[in-house]
Amino acid sequence: MMSRAEQTPFSTWWWTVDRWLLAGFCALMVLGIVLTMAGSPPVAERLGLSTFHFVNRHLVWLTIAVAVMFGASLLTPRLVRRSALLLFIVGMAMVLAAIQFGVEIKGARRWILGIQPSEFVKPAFVILAAWAFSEGARRKDVPGTTLAVLLLPATIIPFMLQPDFGQTVLVCSVWAGLFFMAGLHWLWVAGIGGIGAAGGLFAYRFLPHVRARIDKFLNAGEGTSTNPGNSFQSDIAAESFVQGGWFGKGPGEGTLKRILPDSHTDFIFAVTGEEFGVLACIVLLSLFAFIVLRGFHSASRNEDPFCRFATAGLIMLFGLQSAINMAVNLHLLPAKGMTLPFISYGGSSLISLAIGMGFLIAVTRRRPRSEIIERVAR
Repeated sequence: MMSRAEQTPFSTWWWTVDRWLLAGFCALMVLGIVLTMAGSPPVAERLGLSTFHFVNRHLVWLTIAVAVMFGASLLTPRLVRRSALLLFIVGMAMVLAAIQFGVEIKGARRWILGIQPSEFVKPAFVILAAWAFSEGARRKDVPGTTLAVLLLPATIIPFMLQPDFGQTVLVCSVWAGLFFMAGLHWLWVAGIGGIGAAGGLFAYRFLPHVRARIDKFLNAGEGTSTNPGNSFQSDIAAESFVQGGWFGKGPGEGTLKRILPDSHTDFIFAVTGEEFGVLACIVLLSLFAFIVLRGFHSASRNEDPFCRFATAGLIMLFGLQSAINMAVNLHLLPAKGMTLPFISYGGSSLISLAIGMGFLIAVTRRRPRSEIIERVAR
């Protein structure tokens, strides 16, 4: 046990951190190890790799992610903003480089040097948008809202050029949530909703990969095991919950995961349903819900405008990504290529989430009221 009188960096961190949020993230990481062990062996065997190839790599990436999250959680709000700015600049440069020189996978250029840079842009974008909105709401002499409005197209246009429609929708949704928090008029809400609907129709009309995913989603059953299109994976994922029932077939007893190409990444929630049952899925869903509600609760109580916006934005990013992944597994949304936070296998995803949730822990740490008043008064 550590005494509150101790003045070491770790003790200060321990007594100011939101330990409920920290416990939630740790629980997800432990469950991620278990579920990666359940979902990844068939994929490794199909690729001619050792049975636990992805499990071992997941453990390596998770160790790095824990260190990154802890390091990010030690930052002050000012250092969080500066780190996010640097990460955004480097990440967007790599996104543009990926468009020109990256490896093309399934018709998209999202990877370069083994990294998916758009994953790292997301938490940085949220921090910068939160800073712009909070400054615009706090100081009339700062064009914060204008900066936030310009930041959105500067981010999503390169995303759409990759193309990465899923990440674009996610970023736009979080930005709209922050815009709403900034106190926009209801006419702006209607306008943003109209622009979003128009953007969706434009994407369906002029972007073939978007139209193909939506058409396959609407015409379920057209995929096959030899040609595993998006509808095939979604159909098999939905069937996994039926096969598993309430209590599941048991660890390692699932069979449908053997024909799911992405059972260790995008569709790991379906593997959970088949092997551990619907009740286990409800428990996992409840854990995600607890983290999201705890995050919003912390945001509502935070007196620092920037920390309040940043907390809300980061928890929206976390919650929406989780909801989209689970909805795809339940065949409620077209396939998006989006991982389940801290559960799915993926190095870029794990490190990006560690950065984002490290930022979240940093901005939710309890600080003296005098420090908050001084920072707001600047």
